[in-house]
Amino acid sequence: MVSALVRPGRQLAKRLLLLQSGVVLTTAIMAAFAVNVDWGISALIGGGIFVIANAVFATCAFLFSGARKARLIMASFFGGEVLKILITVILFAIVYLYVEVELVPLKLTYLLALGINIFGPVLFINNNK
Repeated sequence: MVSALVRPGRQLAKRLLLLQSGVVLTTAIMAAFAVNVDWGISALIGGGIFVIANAVFATCAFLFSGARKARLIMASFFGGEVLKILITVILFAIVYLYVEVELVPLKLTYLLALGINIFGPVLFINNNK
C-alpha cells in the first residue's frame, strides 16, 4: 500500500523520468539525423546513463513512508544517492573502456538530462494560491 504522503512525490518522480527519457530520445534522434548515427548513439548512451541512475535513486527514495519510519526514509534516501553516484561512475567507466563513443554528444546529453532534473520540477508544481 502506498501512503498518501508518498504518492505525490512518486508521481512527480515518474513524470520527471518520463520527461527526461523523452528529451534524451528526441535529442538522440535529432543528433543522428543532424550529424550522424554515431552522435545519436552517443547522445542516447549519455542521457541513458543519467536516466538509469536517476530511476534507481527515485526507487530508493520512495521506498518507505510515514513518521515511524523516519530513519528508514533517511537511510534509503542517502543510500539511493550513493547508489546513483556509483551507478553513474560505473556506467561512464564501462562506456569509456568498452564502447567507442563521441564524447561531445555523450556529455552534452548527460548535462541536458541533469538540467532537466534541476529545472524540471518547476514545470510540475501546481501554484494555485
